[in-house]
Amino acid sequence: MKPKEWKKQRRFRQRFARLLQKILNKQIVQPPYNGPLNSIVILAQEKYGDAILLTPLLQQLKQQFPDTAVHVVTFSKATHDFFRYDRNIDSLYLAKGNASIYYRQILTHRFDMLFNTKDHPSTSFLIQSLIIRARWKVGIDCTYHRGIYDYLIDLDYHSQIALKNCGLLDILGKTVKPETCRPYIPQMPVSPQVKEFIRNLPEGALLGINISAGKSNRYWIEDKWKELVEAFPDERFLVLSAPEDHARKARLEQQCPNIVPSPSTINLYETSLIIEKTRMLVTPDTALVHVASCSGTPVLGLYGMAPQDQSRFRPFMIKHSMAISPTTHIQDISAKLVIESLNTLLRP
Repeated sequence: MKPKEWKKQRRFRQRFARLLQKILNKQIVQPPYNGPLNSIVILAQEKYGDAILLTPLLQQLKQQFPDTAVHVVTFSKATHDFFRYDRNIDSLYLAKGNASIYYRQILTHRFDMLFNTKDHPSTSFLIQSLIIRARWKVGIDCTYHRGIYDYLIDLDYHSQIALKNCGLLDILGKTVKPETCRPYIPQMPVSPQVKEFIRNLPEGALLGINISAGKSNRYWIEDKWKELVEAFPDERFLVLSAPEDHARKARLEQQCPNIVPSPSTINLYETSLIIEKTRMLVTPDTALVHVASCSGTPVLGLYGMAPQDQSRFRPFMIKHSMAISPTTHIQDISAKLVIESLNTLLRP
């Protein structure tokens, strides 16, 4: 999206939020909430990384409120497919699927609580917060959420997203320790090829590199990946990639003798099983940073200059380092900086 279009959309979201604030004008209720909690509906964000960082809350809700039905509304097919394997969820809905089915399912329910996981104004999430019937509504505190939600999670904007999500438990009167908020990947189907590869993969013998990213400005160029691998001739690597980058993965495997060819993965669970067996992962700022958090695998993350990405989506609960671009484009990170950072991270 062009900067001009993005700014226009942001202004629209802010104006829409201001309108709702004037209409609803809700007073903030001080926690803890001590009413009935037979059901809770959670508005889940659209990307894989966001989905992974929501899993600690889902697990804690099931552990601390086992009799509460947890309903999750998704806004993309990708996250809907991710969550349909999660046993901590009782009901799953796709807001942008079949509209008549969705609204029939949602509008016939009345929930005890709704939770909007966004920490900034979103038109879609504000509309769903408005039309979904819930006795009490919870948001993350920001200028544009005040007056719309009954309870607000009061954490610094730069707090890690998993901790912001788990802030809902504070609203519910439960003490949350960061160490209880490690994310997980729901168990999904695993192909015979991946099973065989993992079975023969020695624990911690290889370094992983992920060459894919969710946005074009988060890609590191192929030649720099090659330079990184060649700088560590005594190490063995494996390459992870999304389907659209399989050709780049194959080229690196062919060009670098210390890269061990690996099968392509079809879901994040397969990818997580491979990452769990690696000694360390080098990856752009993308979902695989958080996949590594699930297994405690150390990460060298490649990040753009935006401080909010470095703070809110930093590696969580794992040994890590970050190589920061001087621009918003990860491709502008020098190979020398990444090589130095990996050398430092590999030291005992």
